[in-house]
Amino acid sequence: MSSGITRIAHLLSDADLAAVRALLADAPFVDGRRSAGDDARMQKRNLEAELDDDARRQADNLIMGRLTTHPEYLRAALPVRAARPIYAKYESGMAYGAHLDAPLMGEAPNRYRSDLAVTIFLSAPEDCDGGELVINDDSPAPTAVKYPAGDAVLYPADTLHRVAEITRGVRLVALTWVQSLVRDRGQRRLLATLGGVRDGLAAQAPGSPEHRRVEQVYSGLIRMWGAL
Repeated sequence: MSSGITRIAHLLSDADLAAVRALLADAPFVDGRRSAGDDARMQKRNLEAELDDDARRQADNLIMGRLTTHPEYLRAALPVRAARPIYAKYESGMAYGAHLDAPLMGEAPNRYRSDLAVTIFLSAPEDCDGGELVINDDSPAPTAVKYPAGDAVLYPADTLHRVAEITRGVRLVALTWVQSLVRDRGQRRLLATLGGVRDGLAAQAPGSPEHRRVEQVYSGLIRMWGAL
């Protein structure tokens, strides 16, 4: 984890990937600009799947089932709610220019705050040239992400980011957004680090004085910073 960017390796197994790809293979893809806000729409050139209800349910249940039970995701995101995934495809010549995600998403009464964005890679890096997710985080230079199929990246949704132009092949991803219990990204980062220490102590020295003290501090910070 660096600058609020968290890699979740092997989120989806090979069998998971095959199942999702099979569902998407039969789905029509439409202009992705239909789901973008006014500012982002001008930067967006991609396609998004229109799955029927049964295929959508299967794909969503598989991907979100893996994500919402993953320890690294739970530590880093401290999720309150997550959006239904979007399945996006980029073909040669497509890109998504630098943009910020909308701070509020969804429709009333189910609107939510988009604190974090998640990209789940469904195609392999070698399936395309270009297509890096470039995040302008707190690092000295932007971070370019192009992980293996089945991996995911979690990053603050208020960072400027883009998808580099595809010059060959196809990029296939699933996208979702998360409202966190903790709004501030610096506080979330500290809690993710402390949560890792807590989980390590729980595995190695459960019930020890050190474990209890860390648990007390972690719980106190959640009460201090958390807001439902």
